[in-house]
Amino acid sequence: MKLVWLRRDLRTVDHTALNAAIRSGEPVCAIFVATPEQWRQHEMAPMQADLIARRLPVIRDELRQLNVPLYYREVRDFAQSVETVVDLARQLRADTVFVNIEYELNEQRRDQQLEQCLQQQGIAYRACHDKCLFSPGQVLTKQGEFFKVFTPFRKAWQAQFTIPMVVAPSPAVETPAHDAIELNDACEPFSYPRESSQAWPVTTREIRDRLRTFCRDRVDVYHQQRDFPALSATSELSPYLAIGALSVRQCLARLYQASEHGHLSAGAESWLSELIWREFYQHLIAFQPSLCQGKPFHPWGAQLCWHDSPQALKRWQQGTTGYPIVDAAMRQLNQTGWMHNRLRMVVASFLTKDLHIDWRAGERYFMSRLIDGDFAANNGGWQWSASTGCDGQPYFRIFNPVSQGKKFDPDGEFVRQWVPELTSVPDKWIHEPWRDPSANSTSYPQPIVDHQAERKLTLSLYQKAKDNCCHDS
Repeated sequence: MKLVWLRRDLRTVDHTALNAAIRSGEPVCAIFVATPEQWRQHEMAPMQADLIARRLPVIRDELRQLNVPLYYREVRDFAQSVETVVDLARQLRADTVFVNIEYELNEQRRDQQLEQCLQQQGIAYRACHDKCLFSPGQVLTKQGEFFKVFTPFRKAWQAQFTIPMVVAPSPAVETPAHDAIELNDACEPFSYPRESSQAWPVTTREIRDRLRTFCRDRVDVYHQQRDFPALSATSELSPYLAIGALSVRQCLARLYQASEHGHLSAGAESWLSELIWREFYQHLIAFQPSLCQGKPFHPWGAQLCWHDSPQALKRWQQGTTGYPIVDAAMRQLNQTGWMHNRLRMVVASFLTKDLHIDWRAGERYFMSRLIDGDFAANNGGWQWSASTGCDGQPYFRIFNPVSQGKKFDPDGEFVRQWVPELTSVPDKWIHEPWRDPSANSTSYPQPIVDHQAERKLTLSLYQKAKDNCCHDS
């Protein structure tokens, strides 16, 4: 008997651990363990929790077609989840537990504990690399070190790349009946706050169709349209990658299958680059576990002097900063659990370089709201925007929220969708309504800060942090 522990890999197609277990030629069982207290500590978004809850019955039914029963348990945290998996393995008389590796620090420690406990019981532990096309350690510099800059990482990644094959699993040997309780329709998924994720379909067919539609209809103009939030121009597949309902190999295989004779268009190359960024950040947390402990990648980042301003943070969170593109983006996040990627950079720059609030406050808030919350990508994005991260944006490049709005939402279509108070403001003033000479009284607030003044302050704060770090060293 083989036991597969499902975590953030909620699919049956292209599932490395599941395929390895089935290839053993023995009966296979699977388990999913909900850990609400651990999720609270990791600030999982209620909408992502709902997406997982809706996905579980889909996985159960697909596994049943493969003769693989899915067991479900709910415990408090990671430590108890290890005990639960070991206990079920013993109950099922499994000789091996299979997992797909997660690279975050707490998850690494959990799996080390799992391996030790299984060893004490005489049960084998099999860990598979699955989340990335190339696992950490496969893409290294000529000196055998991990890359700290994205562009050479991408070049080295592409030099090794071959189009992946995605194969559906064959059914496993039928599993003998056991007393352990399987996941069933009467089982409440888990006692964790949930918000509706109904806007995101969860069946494998629907997810696959989204991928196919994007690669067929929109990817070729992705590089031209991806930065305009009023357009439906991005893949919107990130929630499925985050919970493992879709693998990066599936994305890559479909991207090349839809291309002309294997030659990618400029738009397809641009989307490929985004997938490689995802791998870059996964590799970083594997090699630099301090990133999982709230540490900046660059030591000088610890010298930054942040402002403690709960009121300003709250206005940023609520989308009432007085800067329309920032507020529209934050309201989109709060209402849908998702935000356009260009706007993630804009609002992160605004929080850290206009309000001078610690990037970690933004990182936590995003995780608490994002349906596609993924620690590595979220941490990487925030540290990039705050200029404290690996290959981050230079600290002197500071997004101007007005010019960003004018450039990427020129007619104010996106702003008007999410900030209805500004519906009647002319296009000329939509991104700086305080300058509209004909403005009537409105509930929309005045700008919380003056961007040009805060930009000057940011430059001095960052330069001071760098100078202090040099002196300390």
